[in-house]
Amino acid sequence: MSFETKQAAITRKGREFFSGLGGPIRSKAAAIKITGSLGKPSKMPGLSYGISAALCKVGAALAKIEGSTCSGCYALKANYQYPSVKAAHAKRAEGLDHPQWADAMIYLIGSSGETYFRWHDSGDLQSFQHLLNIVKVAEALPAVSFWLPTREKALVLQYQRSFGSFPSNLVVRVSAAMIDSAAPAGFQHTSTVHARAAAQGYSCPAQQQGNKCQDCRACWDASVSNVSYHQH
Repeated sequence: MSFETKQAAITRKGREFFSGLGGPIRSKAAAIKITGSLGKPSKMPGLSYGISAALCKVGAALAKIEGSTCSGCYALKANYQYPSVKAAHAKRAEGLDHPQWADAMIYLIGSSGETYFRWHDSGDLQSFQHLLNIVKVAEALPAVSFWLPTREKALVLQYQRSFGSFPSNLVVRVSAAMIDSAAPAGFQHTSTVHARAAAQGYSCPAQQQGNKCQDCRACWDASVSNVSYHQH
């Protein structure tokens, strides 16, 4: 390859990078092009966001362990296997590294009029930058209550060591690895799954109300330290 050809290739790559940065997000279509669409689950209030559970880091290992909270993962079965759902998950995952991902998400959520948001009804954190971007979204939208369930406790600990507490409108719940086990220690907000043992802390009422949140908002409530879910 000649020097001129190499220079042309470098220039082209540079233009592609900077064009990817783009300008301010000014439309829903522009935002979705970066982040993919948001979900509107029937069980819970507000909006949600999910990627394929097959991309989980800790969860992928736990899914192979009988008695873990990821064994028989609901997000790897049923409706989650439809081609349209898989395509939506893939589009969202593809956009995670886009430099305007947080800005696009801020536009989508902020313009929706919704006041509750759940991160990862399927999937989990992919990187520390992913977590930082979620924090950025929460900081930009103080009127929205965010709930982030995660098994990536190493990333949560890294954030706490670096920055301290999360924004007050972002409840990050570190999930227990095993069914009927104690809540993870060292975290302000956690969640557990109970089957034979008694629920720890606040017991999710969904099982008694058609598997829906109805008027319960405990998962988003910073005053609730642990939420215990009955095994699906």
